[in-house]
Amino acid sequence: MHARWLVVPLLSLLGAGAALAVECPALLQGELPKLRAKEQVNLCEQFAGKPLVVINTASYCGFAPQFEGLESTYKAYHAQGLEMLGVPSNDFKQEDADSEKTAKVCYANYGVTFTMTEPQKVRGDDATPLFRELARQSSAPKWNFYKYVVDRQGKVVASFSSLTKPDDADFKAAIEKAIASQP
Repeated sequence: MHARWLVVPLLSLLGAGAALAVECPALLQGELPKLRAKEQVNLCEQFAGKPLVVINTASYCGFAPQFEGLESTYKAYHAQGLEMLGVPSNDFKQEDADSEKTAKVCYANYGVTFTMTEPQKVRGDDATPLFRELARQSSAPKWNFYKYVVDRQGKVVASFSSLTKPDDADFKAAIEKAIASQP
């Protein structure tokens, strides 16, 4: 009799877990290797239901100083749920082949605390599924430091070119819209 009391709630929990897995938006399906770590970033586990900014970065790009503004933006909005994901890429020939050097630029030179991945392809047929879906919903990055603002349902609210600085009013308005969105 007591076993029945345990089985029903357990089955309910298992069903809820399966439902959560199904509800993960297409944008967040999959994993990416975390920069300078042995672990993977499970996009769904880490970002589902949260407002998110995704940026393709490059260490040797003239826009690399935007890391400072992105970090400030992340710190300003993180308490409201904002997450940020930096994805280094050599698609525009401005990223180092040595990910230790990439990590130094991000963490030591610019003090980045938001999640960064190992370098990935962000354009074309070889792009990671994340960037293929970003391109499907918006457009492929045209250069480094292209910024995508994603709402809590995994939909792109807006995308911004490399020329858009992190303190831009439209960029911040898009982030606030993503924060205000319902999961």
